[in-house]
Amino acid sequence: MSPKEIRYSPRNLKDLLIEMKDTSELMVDLAYSAMIYDDEDIAEEVIRLEEKMDTLDYHLKIAAMLSTRRIEEAEEMSGVLQVASSSENIANAAGDIAKIVLMKMGIPLELKVALRDAEETIVRTTVSEDSCIVGRTLADLELDTETGMWIIAIRRNDDWIYDPNHETRIRPGDVLFARGHDDSVPIFVKLATTEEFVPKEIKHENVLKHLEQAVDIIVEMKNMAELSVGLAYSALLFDNEDIAHEVSALESQMDSMKYELQHWVLETAKHIPDVNQVRGLLHLAHASESISDAAYGVADTVLRDIELHPIITLAVRGSDEVITKVEVVKCSPIVGKTLRELKLETETGVHVMAVKRGNRWVYSPISKTVIEHGDVLVVRGSHTGEEALLNMCACPL
Repeated sequence: MSPKEIRYSPRNLKDLLIEMKDTSELMVDLAYSAMIYDDEDIAEEVIRLEEKMDTLDYHLKIAAMLSTRRIEEAEEMSGVLQVASSSENIANAAGDIAKIVLMKMGIPLELKVALRDAEETIVRTTVSEDSCIVGRTLADLELDTETGMWIIAIRRNDDWIYDPNHETRIRPGDVLFARGHDDSVPIFVKLATTEEFVPKEIKHENVLKHLEQAVDIIVEMKNMAELSVGLAYSALLFDNEDIAHEVSALESQMDSMKYELQHWVLETAKHIPDVNQVRGLLHLAHASESISDAAYGVADTVLRDIELHPIITLAVRGSDEVITKVEVVKCSPIVGKTLRELKLETETGVHVMAVKRGNRWVYSPISKTVIEHGDVLVVRGSHTGEEALLNMCACPL
């Protein structure tokens, strides 16, 4: 394939950075969706978006160079370029995951099933003609706050709508791909299909020895990769070195997990007739670890005390999925309740990435975590979900 010529056109630097962040995160979601459901159409769209990221990266670099005149401005812009480069690396890793599908690499069925039950799951469902969401826009439905699920793509006959916006209207027969917490799936599926959600039991013969060990590692790597990206942008938004150090620690942990999985694959390959059965695992582990590496590239701008250009904060706050920090005051009604009792994912559509308690951080808090007075919650979700969370945490009048 001959290289595509890119023509320069003036673009706003903030808008370019927002689009690169949103596109790279969308690509990760779509890439895992393609792998879980063996969908070549989605995988090909990820590759197309990877080409789009190359174009965005080119325009951003030109815009950055044109905007600097003094050494101080150049120093601030170096942070912008590093964040953009890291977003590009996240996109490249997502493209590698998509190639697992397009190149038909071996991924055990057990892993695909397990990934559907990961910390943030991806679900696919078809809209019934009788569903109450038919004919309504995503702005009207506010599915993120009503169900805790975020629609990342819609298949309509032979056409695809990726990253649908508030004006997108739902039609009967639409196939919705959504991301969210596992507890949100039954609510979302019933709303779309009018039927109760019944998890499918897939019977299969386990032909690989100790496969559970490899599956556990891969699922944990996926969760940690996505957590790394969210925490990295949080560190950037709040200029917080504690969170940035945690991203660094996660990156080191991901390296160890990748080596552990490589050892398992090499041991297992000796006992199976076709090594292609496990080749995809190596590719997936490498891509997940690359996402974590790229997230560390974002956090590194905080750790190296690079003077951050104000446009970075504006871009992180202006993207589709926002990150916010909420301090829990003593009179808040959520004090003393567990995350399971609060059901923040289904009630507000936000996902709690971390809780700061005194000088200690709790990352990926579990459902039994009790919210205390003085806790600081770092969450990600939509602007609507952010508002819902603030209302839930507010003291009663």
